Amino acid sequence: MIKITLPDGSIKEFEQGTTPMQVAKSISEGLARNVISAKFNNETVETSTPLNEDGNLVLFTWNDEEGKKAFWHSSSHIMAQAIQDLYPRAKLTIGPAIERGFYYDVDFGDQKISDNDFKKIENRMLEIARGKHDFKLREVSKQEALDFYKKENNDFKVELIENLEDGEITFCDHDTFTDLCRGGHIPNTGIVKAVKLMSVAGAYWRGDEKNPQLTRVYGISFPKQKELKEYLELLEEAKKRDHRKLGKELELFTFSQKVGQGLPLWLPKGAALRERLENFLKKAQKKAGYEMVVSPHIGSKELYVTSGHYAKYGEDSFQPITTPNEGEEFMLKPMNCPHHCEMYNASSWSYRDLPKRFAEFGTVYRYEQSGELHGLTRVRGFTQDDAHIFCMPEQLDEEFKKVIDLTLYVFSSLGFENFTAQVSLRDPDNKEKYIGSDDVWEKAENAILSAAKEKGLNYVVETGEAAFYGPKLDFMVKDALGRSWQLGTIQVDYNLPERFDLTYKGSDNESHRPVMIHRAPFGSMERFIAILLEHTGGNFPLWLMPEQAIILSLSEKYEKYSQKVLTLLENHEIRALVDNRNETIGKKIREAEVNKFPYMLIVGEQEAKDGTISVRRHSEGDLGTMKIEEFANLINTEINSTLKPFKTEV
Repeated sequence: MIKITLPDGSIKEFEQGTTPMQVAKSISEGLARNVISAKFNNETVETSTPLNEDGNLVLFTWNDEEGKKAFWHSSSHIMAQAIQDLYPRAKLTIGPAIERGFYYDVDFGDQKISDNDFKKIENRMLEIARGKHDFKLREVSKQEALDFYKKENNDFKVELIENLEDGEITFCDHDTFTDLCRGGHIPNTGIVKAVKLMSVAGAYWRGDEKNPQLTRVYGISFPKQKELKEYLELLEEAKKRDHRKLGKELELFTFSQKVGQGLPLWLPKGAALRERLENFLKKAQKKAGYEMVVSPHIGSKELYVTSGHYAKYGEDSFQPITTPNEGEEFMLKPMNCPHHCEMYNASSWSYRDLPKRFAEFGTVYRYEQSGELHGLTRVRGFTQDDAHIFCMPEQLDEEFKKVIDLTLYVFSSLGFENFTAQVSLRDPDNKEKYIGSDDVWEKAENAILSAAKEKGLNYVVETGEAAFYGPKLDFMVKDALGRSWQLGTIQVDYNLPERFDLTYKGSDNESHRPVMIHRAPFGSMERFIAILLEHTGGNFPLWLMPEQAIILSLSEKYEKYSQKVLTLLENHEIRALVDNRNETIGKKIREAEVNKFPYMLIVGEQEAKDGTISVRRHSEGDLGTMKIEEFANLINTEINSTLKPFKTEV
């Protein structure tokens, strides 16, 4: 008999060789009908895998992320079979599950595939799914695997197998199809009830531009047709909220091939938006004791060699810039932190001076492949709301909690209420991946865990996800469409203070090493604004809007009164503009709605006579007639409900 421990802590005894599905059936038939994947002793297994030792078992359904991963990975096998059936000369490579759905990279040779081919592939996939074929994993020898794919003339699979050893190679079979696979499948194809191919794109084999280009076919699948319908409706809404579309319509930013790919150009309205975001954070940072600094856009290559960033980011950086002096090399700045370390080193510090908090909106540059660029979310030049705190080890806990407070203030002021935190710790079984002593790591990890608990964060712990220099806390924010984005991050670093020989004089008159905290609530201004655009659909919080109101004149006769209203609004620090065009008021209102002006102020004969304005709210309609003072109070009340002053704890 073996003892199986379930997630609720209960322990059940079963005969050796019992499968996860049999365990599920022993709990309830309902659970067994819904279980689609499992993990045993933290390793992914099939629901049909015999269990031969004591251990912890977790059963997953479609409602679990792990369940979806197995569902979509299995669907990629079904798609691969359909493609092979319809395109016999196609060579399959890899087909993983991704955050939403799956893809398969395929070498179609001289054949082409487009969205016109999607329907026939989808139909074949559903035909295969209806066969309810079991997914069966089997171990094969390296030679057997090589022989199989050499016979198929598939050099891609052969290359993968050559990097493996006997005992770690498995094939997955279903129906008449076999694929090289590590495992993690649903019980059978029949669970897949709805499929949709989404797009095709180019992808280099193993992500290397020097390798052959393949065709990446993206798809998604669901256990119910209704869920596919809901997902497609969500995608339509996402298209309306696409930050690239909204950015163009709202005249926030643009791109130019002459300037270069991945280098956004901020137009006046977008530049003003950025400035408001920067000023918002600067104001809060000042209260929190930060000092603003400025560093250059380039630095000596040696600076980044010292910091370790050249070794880590060298391949993803732009090539070094040479000068007329032989051997002198500079680089476009990939990170701000080395510069801040040198700023700290410019002075001698005592324990009485710490913590030192240096903040900068610093623009950095990293080379991204052209195929990876995407609007503002993936660019080659971006501005980080970077700050680095240099503190004594005994100050780490308090400083970390203060950074959490600042990050939560940013989120609440911008309408991001739905988020979880992820505490990333080092892998205790693989310590050679990290630098620093066990004592240092224990202190740093305990500081983060303690701070997360004390602040009441909804957090998860991920072992093995820490940076090589220290643990970190990432904030995973869900937008209005339920998509998850990693925004704010806080990291503890013992590495750079060591590399740059940073010191302070302690109360014992001896030199000590400070601890460094990296933090960026926005992450990057470009990516943050893109996510904010899609989250709000362009309807930013009122305090952030480029224009908070537009004055719509019924005719040119009221132009003078329109200008008077504009001046009065400006005196109340309300951003507005006037539309005096010779157009109907209906057209002006429709265009103002499309351009997402929060308030439309209509002025005509009666308003000019009474010194009033007729007010409409975007997407809500008529709010009635009011005096300018009354409208100003309305604006201030709305702003104050979202943009509260940042308060530091005493």
